[in-house]
Amino acid sequence: MSHIVVAHPSPDLYGSDLQMLESVTALVDAGWTVTVVLPSDGPLAPHVAATGAQVRIADFPVLRKALLHPRRLLGFAFAAARATTATRRWLRQVDADVLYVNTLTLPTWVLAGRLAHTKVLVHVHEAEEDAPLVLRTGLTGPLLLAHTVVANSRAAAAALARPFGVLAGRTQVIYNGVAGPPEPPSPPVRGDGDPLRLLLVGRLSPRKGSDVALEAVAHLVAEGRDVVLDLAGTAFTGYEWFADQLASRASEPDLAGRVNLRGYVADRWAALAAADVVLVPSRVEPFGNTAVEAMLAARPVVVSATQGLVEIVTDGATGLLVPPDDPEALAQAIARLADDPSLATHLATTGREEANHRFGVARYADEIASAVAALTDTSRPPASGGPPETVSS
Repeated sequence: MSHIVVAHPSPDLYGSDLQMLESVTALVDAGWTVTVVLPSDGPLAPHVAATGAQVRIADFPVLRKALLHPRRLLGFAFAAARATTATRRWLRQVDADVLYVNTLTLPTWVLAGRLAHTKVLVHVHEAEEDAPLVLRTGLTGPLLLAHTVVANSRAAAAALARPFGVLAGRTQVIYNGVAGPPEPPSPPVRGDGDPLRLLLVGRLSPRKGSDVALEAVAHLVAEGRDVVLDLAGTAFTGYEWFADQLASRASEPDLAGRVNLRGYVADRWAALAAADVVLVPSRVEPFGNTAVEAMLAARPVVVSATQGLVEIVTDGATGLLVPPDDPEALAQAIARLADDPSLATHLATTGREEANHRFGVARYADEIASAVAALTDTSRPPASGGPPETVSS
C-alpha cells in the first residue's frame, strides 16, 4: 500500500484549503494511505480526518509574503534549515512513497523530500507575476527539485515558466474541482425596497481587492443606488493592518451602514444564497474558487479580467469581466446587472452550467489521482480495507 504525505501550509478553510481536501479525498478514495501534515491545529483538521486521511500537526516554517524582507528572510532561512533536517528524517521513518506539497510556500518540504529519496509532487496555486524577478526566481527555484509540478491554471503555469523555462515542459495544468451546494440553488429573492446585496468571499487582502469593492460601493451610493456589501473573510497573520484599514473606510460617512465585515463565514452556501451579485475583484488570482462557487450557486458574478479568472468566466456569457483595480468599472458592471435582471438571470444560468461542466470534482479527482499514480510503481493502488485511524501529534 503506497503512503502519500500531503504537506499543507494552513489549518483554515479558504479556497486552497478546500481544494486540498478535494485532493486528499481523491487519493483516499483511490486506495492510498494518506497523511496530511498541518502547521497548527484549526478548523481544517477535522475535515481532513473525515476524508479518512491521517492528520499530523507539526511546527514547520511557511513562507508568507510578510516574511519577504531581508531580516525576516534570514530568520526564515535558519528555521528552514532545521525543519528540512527534521522533515527528511520523518519522511524516511514513515516510509513515504510520494510527498504532495501544496503551494509554493513550503520550499523546505520539497528539499526534504528529495533528500529523503521520496518522489515529490508540488501543486502550485500561485501566479506571482507582479513580484520582482529575484523574488519570483527564489519562490520558483525549489520546483526544479520536484518530480512533477501541477498548476491550477494556464496563468499559473506560465508564471512558473518565466523564471525557469524548463518548467514549461514539466508542469501539468489541472483546473480545480469545486463541489456545488448541497441543495439545488434557488434564484435570489429581492423584495421591493430591499437593497442590492453584494458578496465578496475571501481573505481580507490587497490581492483580493477588498478595498476595490468598497470604493465601488461608494460610487454606487453616490449615484443614489441602494446597495449593501458583505465581506466574508479574515486577514492572514501580518495583514491585520489591511483589515483595520477596511473597517476604517467602511465607517466613513459615504459608506456607513453599507459594508458588513462578517469575518470567517463557515456556511458559504448560505452566504451565497443571500446574495444578489458576487464580486471577485482580485488584483491577481491564479484560479478563483470563489468565482466557481458563485456560478455553482447560480449567482451572477463580476470578476477582474486577470490571470486564472479569465479562464473561468467568459464576459457576457457566464459573468462580467472588468479591469482589475478599477472601482468605477466594477460599479458600472454591478449597476448593469441591477438594471437588467434578465441579463443577471442569464449569466447565473449559463454560469452554473459551465461550472458544472468544466470544474466538477469527479474530473478533478481522476486527474489528481493519475498525476500521483504516475510517480508510484503501479498505475493505481488497490482499494484499502478501510480508512486509517486519525492521529494528531
